[in-house]
Amino acid sequence: QVQLVESGGGLVQPGGSLRLSCAASESIFSITAMAWYRQAPGKQREFVAVISRGGTTTYADSVKGRFTIFRDNAENTVYLQMNSLKSEDTAVYYCNAIFKAHQYWGQGTQVTVSS
Repeated sequence: QVQLVESGGGLVQPGGSLRLSCAASESIFSITAMAWYRQAPGKQREFVAVISRGGTTTYADSVKGRFTIFRDNAENTVYLQMNSLKSEDTAVYYCNAIFKAHQYWGQGTQVTVSS
């Protein structure tokens, strides 16, 4: 199993920035891919960004150019740097890991973009 612990959410004004963290209990190199998803009130959970074990990144069109996913291998941590935040980015953000053909989820962290 993999435990995922997220942090870094909060309240930010439109146009502001936040950085989310996801610390994994296993070495990142043993995890196939790590991703961020989000779920806004009344909506389905949606994909945001993913980074593979090899370092390849993919983003949802809605965040491309504004969000960056990256990792610290020594800390077994994946980050989501969010810039130019918009009100529609408001959601609970979840970290996801694919490890030995199973999916694991963090507990989620709330991001609210509001003036």
